Amino acid sequence: MNFVEELKWRGMLHDVMPGTEEQLAKEITAAYVGIDPTADSLHIGHLVSVMMLYHFQRCGHKPIALLGGATGMIGDPSGKSQERNLLDLETLRHNQHCIQQQLSKFLNFEDDAPNSALLVNNYDWMHQFSFLDFIRDIGKHITVNYMMAKDSVKKRLSGEGEGMSFTEFTYQLVQGYDFLYLYQHHHCKLQMGGSDQWGNITTGTELIRRKASGDAFALTCPLITKADGGKFGKTEKGNIWLDPEKTSPYAFYQFWLNCSDVDSKKYIRIFTLLNKEEIETLEKEHDEAPHLRILQKALAKELTIRVHSLEDYNQALNASEILFGKGTSETLASLDEATFYSVFEGVPQFNVMKDELMNPISIVDFLTDKAAVFPSKGEIRRTLKENALSINKEKVDENYQITTHALINNKYILVQKGKKNYFIINIK
Repeated sequence: MNFVEELKWRGMLHDVMPGTEEQLAKEITAAYVGIDPTADSLHIGHLVSVMMLYHFQRCGHKPIALLGGATGMIGDPSGKSQERNLLDLETLRHNQHCIQQQLSKFLNFEDDAPNSALLVNNYDWMHQFSFLDFIRDIGKHITVNYMMAKDSVKKRLSGEGEGMSFTEFTYQLVQGYDFLYLYQHHHCKLQMGGSDQWGNITTGTELIRRKASGDAFALTCPLITKADGGKFGKTEKGNIWLDPEKTSPYAFYQFWLNCSDVDSKKYIRIFTLLNKEEIETLEKEHDEAPHLRILQKALAKELTIRVHSLEDYNQALNASEILFGKGTSETLASLDEATFYSVFEGVPQFNVMKDELMNPISIVDFLTDKAAVFPSKGEIRRTLKENALSINKEKVDENYQITTHALINNKYILVQKGKKNYFIINIK
């Protein structure tokens, strides 16, 4: 497979340095992507670079994931107007361990093959590098004029934000040295990243040329945007994380399921492993019946299974059915507690002590006196007469009585008034 051609049809190619394709055709080539471990989880904004590494390995080449233990202590000025907070070593090591586990779902680190993936940490070669050694051995090869010409530097110095510290100014030199180190120790000849990284990457290729008299190459992918102009991967609640503790599998699934038609046509090429023929078939089926959301469902399914598991995907499907009226009490009981609360996040909740359910209590008294879902008994009786009240997704009448048998997983009761109004009764 031709790596550059693969990226092109997937819409994942922005810039590529001349000679890159020739290098890839000549031999198995090592390439790296840098990830600053500023959190203990990747978010979906990282997935573009991760998918580049995946396709690189799939095309027979060697992917290297570089965790920026050292650069994470500095902060990359690219695309930012403020300097980021610096992290301590203990936090960085924890973050790196978590990220490695997530990367292993996309990259093969275990194989003995020549193109098995490699995980490195630039702190390992930077922490003993003295300032004097660095400016003598590395700094002298790149002029200030060259560094000042980078867009990321010019924007910060032209008045965006609060200027730039010397620490951040040196970032491109440190990243450039990463490339040089990997070139010298792992025969790495290509660095990849987002289009905003072009300046930092080419500093590395220039350093390799000047210090090692070697040839190195650069390749970038476009920055992913949403059709409505919003930032990709961001919601009102923040990033969509790969860690299920930060973003539940259900919320992760829902993010992809709710993508617009325009975005889903772009995302399914970038984020799934489906081939061109499979995607074109799905696109045709989607265009014929867009209301079925065929692209969104395929996108959500593949990513939820890969990032989480088949079981989590099935839970997300069951949870979706509950909200759209197809769920049953059995479906509710099949959801784990985290998924249940994720589905009904923001729904009004009431707490009732379990011993109050030791004796049967009428539905009217329970939803007025014990949990004030209804402000009056007259209102709940009107709702019951209209057959508009459900307990655990099953319609009930005025004769229904609440006991501990009504509890879902011995923990909660789901009340539904009409089609869209839900309430949770937590049993303590």
